[in-house]
Amino acid sequence: MPAAAPTRRTRPSRPSRPAWRDPAGWPLRTRIVATMIALLAVLGLVVGGTAELYLHKSLYHQLDEKLAETQKFGVRGGGGSWGKPPGDGPSTKSEGSPLDSPPPNVDRGSLLIFLDATDGSFKGGGKIVADEAESATGFFGNYYDRPGDEALSSLYATMIAAGEDHAIDVDVTVRDTTNEYYTVAERKRIGNNEYLVITALSLEDTNHTLRTVALFTGCVVVGSLLIAGWGGALIVRRTLKPLDRVAATATRVSELRLDRGEVRLAQRVPEADTDPRTEVGQVGAALNRMLDHVGNALEARHASEMQVRQFVADASHELRTPLAAIRGYAELSRRSRQVVPDEISHVLNRVESEAKRMTALVEDLLLLARLDAGRPLAQDPVDLTMLAVDATSDAHAAGPSHYWQLDLPDEPVTVIGDGARLHQVVANLLANARTHTPEGSTVTVKVGAVPNAAVIQVIDNGPGIQPDVVPRIFERFARGDSSRSRAAGSTGLGLSIVHAVVTSHRGKVGVQSRPGQTVFTVMLPLGPPPVVPTAEQRPQMLHPVG
Repeated sequence: MPAAAPTRRTRPSRPSRPAWRDPAGWPLRTRIVATMIALLAVLGLVVGGTAELYLHKSLYHQLDEKLAETQKFGVRGGGGSWGKPPGDGPSTKSEGSPLDSPPPNVDRGSLLIFLDATDGSFKGGGKIVADEAESATGFFGNYYDRPGDEALSSLYATMIAAGEDHAIDVDVTVRDTTNEYYTVAERKRIGNNEYLVITALSLEDTNHTLRTVALFTGCVVVGSLLIAGWGGALIVRRTLKPLDRVAATATRVSELRLDRGEVRLAQRVPEADTDPRTEVGQVGAALNRMLDHVGNALEARHASEMQVRQFVADASHELRTPLAAIRGYAELSRRSRQVVPDEISHVLNRVESEAKRMTALVEDLLLLARLDAGRPLAQDPVDLTMLAVDATSDAHAAGPSHYWQLDLPDEPVTVIGDGARLHQVVANLLANARTHTPEGSTVTVKVGAVPNAAVIQVIDNGPGIQPDVVPRIFERFARGDSSRSRAAGSTGLGLSIVHAVVTSHRGKVGVQSRPGQTVFTVMLPLGPPPVVPTAEQRPQMLHPVG
């Protein structure tokens, strides 16, 4: 039995991080302010931590000194000697017992405890709760609050394990009140007994001081960060304002029409923002130099284009006369009464045919040159419905082997423009459909209106246009291949004239093509202001109006 194929486990894709968690996508201002706040936060932590450590060391050093003083007075009494040991009978103040009264200069709340060194049993002392002036009797017990037995046992075990002369922090419960003490122990022999004398100072004030300083330092650091962030944001925003002006200049330049016509790059970064001593000024100066270079290049390009256009216009104008003469002589020779040999007659017919074709080419070139030069067009009301009827009638006469159809609205569609040029637009589109579709194809002309625009569509059911030809179909001398069969030659200027005339009327022209259907769409403004959608944005067919 064949082994089962191993199952491939796909690793789950990691979820993309939110934009705010990716500093690379933050604005420059945000990154600068965030970096500044981060550095200040680190600096605040270092300074605050150093101050807290120094304060901790200083306070514990004071505790060490006070603990040594308390321990010294605790084992000597007021008279300078031990006197009678605890538990050997009552003692009085005059006898100088170490437990008669607390040592001088010792704060209330401290511990002074005597434990048996052998078994840790309590022998006296406790938490100091009163001094000699406050005691009514002055005897043992009136000055101290004894810890509980469990606390004493734990304290004894801890001190024995740590070493009697080693200062440690311990928690001792005195009358159901737990406190932390800084503690040291020392073995002393009093009389016949050996005691473990434990001296401890309360850490309550010390810890309170450390917590207060830490809280105050933290508040100061946080407040400083907030103030620094607010002030830094204002400073950075004000500092980077020149960069905003540089970006605004670049944005205005990017919105200029640079692909055709005379272009004047008057936009420049203000001189105040081109100071080479600053980074922003260097960027502004570099952008101005680039704009100067681009402006010079555009001026040179425009001058070259104007020379070419002028040459085409002059050449077209000059060629019209000899072409007319050639056609006239060819036609005159055919009208001669003398018999012309068939070979010569065929040659003259070809000369006349080519002269007509060359005349049409020259006329097209001259028209394009005039349109490129910005010659003003007529501004008359033009009825597109009647224009479509006339152009389709002419196309039917020129191509009777095609089926010509009209799809017109009930109401006329009128625009302001040059009637002759608009007629040429429709005629060229129909000629293009007749030329590049086989006989028997159906060509439909539709006229309609959409908001703010009049629409003319020329639709054929031919083989379509190859996709690689569509992007350049309106370029001059653009030619497709044999996929759109043609019955006659083409100059390649018909659709470029369509594009130039429509553009001169502030309109749009586009094409959508697939095998079995090609749609040319012309959109013209119905009136000022010219708000016209692009032809590519309306691939759907027009529906009859009404």
